Amino acid sequence: MPATVLVTTADLEPAVRLREAFQDEGYRVELLTPGEHVADVEEPILLVLTGGLDEKQARRLVREARAHDGLPIVALLEPTGHATPDTRRRLGVTEVVSKPIDPADTARLGKRLIERQRLRNVTGVVGETDEIIEVLERIVQFAPVSSTVLLTGESGTGKERAARGIHALSPRRHKPFIPANVAALPETLLESELFGHEKGSFTGAIGQRKGLFELAHKGTLFLDEIGELPQATQAKLLRVLEEREFMRLGGEQSLKVDVRVIAATNQPLRQLVEAGRFRRDLYYRLNILAVHMPPLRERSGDIPLLMDAFMAEAAAEHGRPRISVEPDAMRTLVDYDWPGNVRELKNLVESMVVLSHGAVIRPEDIPPEIRDRRAASRLLPVPIPRPLARDAEDREGAATPPELEFVFRTLVQLRMDVDDLSRRFAEYREAHPELTSGRPGLALPAPYVHRGVDVTPGRSLDDVPPGEAEEDTADEHAEVVFRPGMTLKDLEREAILAALKEVGGNRRQAAEMLDMGERTLYRKIKEYGIPL
Repeated sequence: MPATVLVTTADLEPAVRLREAFQDEGYRVELLTPGEHVADVEEPILLVLTGGLDEKQARRLVREARAHDGLPIVALLEPTGHATPDTRRRLGVTEVVSKPIDPADTARLGKRLIERQRLRNVTGVVGETDEIIEVLERIVQFAPVSSTVLLTGESGTGKERAARGIHALSPRRHKPFIPANVAALPETLLESELFGHEKGSFTGAIGQRKGLFELAHKGTLFLDEIGELPQATQAKLLRVLEEREFMRLGGEQSLKVDVRVIAATNQPLRQLVEAGRFRRDLYYRLNILAVHMPPLRERSGDIPLLMDAFMAEAAAEHGRPRISVEPDAMRTLVDYDWPGNVRELKNLVESMVVLSHGAVIRPEDIPPEIRDRRAASRLLPVPIPRPLARDAEDREGAATPPELEFVFRTLVQLRMDVDDLSRRFAEYREAHPELTSGRPGLALPAPYVHRGVDVTPGRSLDDVPPGEAEEDTADEHAEVVFRPGMTLKDLEREAILAALKEVGGNRRQAAEMLDMGERTLYRKIKEYGIPL
C-alpha cells in the first residue's frame, strides 16, 4: 500500500476538496472519521486537521502524529491572524492554514512538508527554520555530483549528519561511508591510516595494510577536523584529490582510487591559510562546494522538534516511557544559548529521560546552569579566537597579550553584569512607575551619580573631566560598571581608575592587579589623562 495523506472529517466540506487536491498531486488520501487512529493507516506521511484543535479527537491525533516519527501536521483554523512559529509550537503542529482555504495551495504546502520530512529521515538533520532548510536544500543540490564538499560550523552543529545525508542521497549510497577524525589520529600514524602501508615500511609494520582511501573506494570519505591536518600530509591529500592516485607508505606503485571527500572543520580555514598553517591550494580544492552548519542559538525555533526527536530516541534506547516538556520548561530551553549546540541538547535530553521521575519535564528538572540565565551567562556562546602562529617556533612563543586577556575577562564579566543590571532596572521600573510613564525603557532620575561620577544616560566618559571621579565612601571595593555607549577603551580607563583606587594609587600594585606591565600602565595613564 502506498504512503497515505490523512485528512480528518471534522469539517467535511474542506476535507472532500482537500482529498481531490492531494490526489491531483499524486498521493493516496484516507479520510479519518471520529474514533479512528493514525496507527490504523499504513505508512501515513501527513495529517491534515480540518476542524481545528478544540476537539478532543484532534488533540489525540496530534499526540499520535508526534509520536509517529514526527509526522507533519497541518491544522485548518478559523482566521486568527498570522500563524507565527510560537503559535505553531504552542499548538504542536507543523503548519497552520487559515480558513477559508485554497485546496490546491494547501496540497502544495503539504507536498513541501512531505518532501522536507523525507529529507530529514534520510539525512538525520532535524529542523524547520530557514537556516536549516537552506542546509537541507544544499544537501539535495550537492548529493548527485562527486565534487568535494567543505562543511563548516561550530562543534556539535551536526556536520557529520550532513555528510552522511549527502552520501545517503548520492549515487554512492550503496558503497562505504567512512568517517575519520583527523585530530584523533596520531601524527606519526596519520599517513598510514589514510594511505595504508607496506610490510616493513616502519618499525611494527608486520604486514601490508589498506588505508582509509582504499577502504572508501567508490564511496565517501569524511575527514573531520581537517584544519588539524599536518602540512606534510596536506600535500599528499592534495595530490589524491587532484590526481586520484596515491602510494602506500613504503610502497613503489601508485594506486588509483575513486573516492568522494567531504571535509569538515570548526576552525576558520581562511585565517589558517593567511597564517601559513594551511595550504592555500588545498583550501581552494576542498572549498568547491560549501555548507555552513548554523549554531543552535541561531535556529532556536528548531529546539522543540529536536527535543521530540531526541526524547523518542533516548526513550527507545534506554527502555524508558516517552516524556513531554511543560511550556515553561520549553521556553527556558529555547532561551538558552547552547554553547555546545545540538550535541549539548542531545546529551541533556538523554540525561533528563533517564533521570526523570515522571512523565513531564518541569522547569525545576532543568539543570541550574541552563535554568539560571545569570549562571548561563558565564559561558560565552562562541569560543574566544586565539592568535594564529605561522610555525612551531612561533606557536611555542605565542602567548596572548595581557591586554587581550584583560579584555576577554572583562567581556565575560560584563555579560554577567548586564544581565544583573537589566533585572535591577526592571525591578526599579516596577517600583517607580511615575518615572517611566509615557517613555519607553527606564528613565532614571537626572543626574544619576555612580561613585561620584555623573553617568546620566547619554553622557559618555569623554564628557567626564579627569577630576570629577571622586571617592565614594559608600563603596567598599572599586567596581567597573558598563553603560550603554561605552567602548572598550572606556572600559579599560574605568578598570585602571578602579585598580588605582583599590591600591591607593600604587601603580606597581595596580599593574599587577590588571595583569599588565608597569610601562604599559604608565603609557595608558598618560593616554587617558588619568590624574595621579
